[in-house]
Amino acid sequence: MPADLSVLIGAGLMTSALLGLTLFLRERALRSTRPVPPGFQEHINLPFDAQWTLYHNSFSLCSKKIRVCLAEYGVPYDSIVIDLIETGRYQNISREFLKVNPAATVPVLLHNGHPIYESHEQLGYVASTVDEAGLLVPQDIQLRHVMDAWVQKTSLLGDDPIDSPETTAGNAAPGLTIPIFASMVAKIPTWKIVEGLLFHRIKQRAAFFLLMKLAGLQKVLSLKPVTGILNRSAKAMAIHLDDLEAQLGSSGGPWICGDQFTLADVGMMVILDRLREGDWLELLVHQRPVLAAYWQKLQQRPSYQAGCTDFAHSLVTEATVELTALKQTGRWPSESPR
Repeated sequence: MPADLSVLIGAGLMTSALLGLTLFLRERALRSTRPVPPGFQEHINLPFDAQWTLYHNSFSLCSKKIRVCLAEYGVPYDSIVIDLIETGRYQNISREFLKVNPAATVPVLLHNGHPIYESHEQLGYVASTVDEAGLLVPQDIQLRHVMDAWVQKTSLLGDDPIDSPETTAGNAAPGLTIPIFASMVAKIPTWKIVEGLLFHRIKQRAAFFLLMKLAGLQKVLSLKPVTGILNRSAKAMAIHLDDLEAQLGSSGGPWICGDQFTLADVGMMVILDRLREGDWLELLVHQRPVLAAYWQKLQQRPSYQAGCTDFAHSLVTEATVELTALKQTGRWPSESPR
């Protein structure tokens, strides 16, 4: 090859590499993420067509919670479904959605164009705005404290709740969700998962999804770090559910605060639904009679249909079937809870 041609080819490759790097850095700048303060953001104004707008994901635990809350209050809202990688793609780190929430998390609730961040803050905001009659919030101050404590106990706290499942029942749920994730991401193209390594704020989450994709469900369930997470999360959830059963007993039921269904029950409804999706009910719920009866009552509320089952995602449904079959056929790793 002539020397001058080699120089031209080299220069062309260098130019292409520099152009590619420039485009990547520009895109990363346009899609940068950052934490946001929780609660109502009066200084932020976003486009809206209805009084209430909900950006949410069909599978997201916190999205389920606010959908159930809005259904209980009968609040109509514009529904904008945002995909996470487990439901198909990283829509939450798109340029468009980052204008709504720079933290790249769902749900985001808008009230007249003002966003409210964090689901427990959204519950409180909706209640303070529409619940003049105290439908989901006890008037008795002591019962209000009980409700607040259980709303906190059903919340996901921190960037990585898997590291602290003992903190809340909400934090114990993500560890038990790993088998569902592994089943779901097996059906997601690898290049879509890699996008998270390039642009997501929490790189270790994207790396974990890529590992699950490459390893496959059964291999993931056999990995010692995963079995450790599953066992720790199951033990922590069992303690939280023992506390719940004790609370239901002391309140006289049928709800956490006695005869009034409250925001605390909204949060617990979606956690128990997540246990259903992961095939954990036999291990954690059915062996606790009071809790099992509570779960049955939760499923009978119209808000369960409106907030949970109406948004059932096909990948989640398939994952539940797959996980149940693994346990029934003896292919579930013996080191993991079942």
